Amino acid sequence: MRFLVFFLSLSIPAAVVLDRMAVIVGNHVIKSSDIERDLRVTEFLNNEPLKLDAAAKKQSAERLIDQEIIRQEIITGGYRRPTDEDANAFEQQLRHDRFGASEQQLVRALARYGLSQEELRNQLLWQLTVLRFIDQRFRAGVLVTDEDVRAYYDQHLAELRAANPRNYSFETLQAKIRTTLEGNQVNQNFTEWLEQARKRNRIEYRPKALQ
Repeated sequence: MRFLVFFLSLSIPAAVVLDRMAVIVGNHVIKSSDIERDLRVTEFLNNEPLKLDAAAKKQSAERLIDQEIIRQEIITGGYRRPTDEDANAFEQQLRHDRFGASEQQLVRALARYGLSQEELRNQLLWQLTVLRFIDQRFRAGVLVTDEDVRAYYDQHLAELRAANPRNYSFETLQAKIRTTLEGNQVNQNFTEWLEQARKRNRIEYRPKALQ
């Protein structure tokens, strides 16, 4: 939820630099402000304390590199995207689950992280976009056989019994197991693609902006 302006200076004594390049991915620039915004919204969504230290910035930079690679693939591949209505529904669910459906509580929580509702909605829309892209791009060709499902059940029976003490029969759990195995294959396909895509892209770091 990323840009052409590299630096923004004030025309006052000392010319304070407000933004700077942090990473270059191909022809795209990730700015220090992009990293800070990513940290604020990610930690808000994870309900974690805000951290803006060097380690957190490096983790954010890696996320944004992946996001830019995904963004370019979505653009060139013409993949279907979610709508604003989808993002609004996602936000409503978040507001209901975290804040008892209270708009005021949501706004106050966003303010503590230095975020606006528009920034939150953009991030939610982007998350939905990535999930839809992964499903469209990497689910095709995924095959989980009945033998795969049975083998997983036999190998993880103790865990399945603990998680489903009332009914852990194979017949009850096989559909859930199949979904899990399909999701694992999709994630593996995506991870392998992303690793190769990173190798094909020029990635340059600006260490001072990540401190």
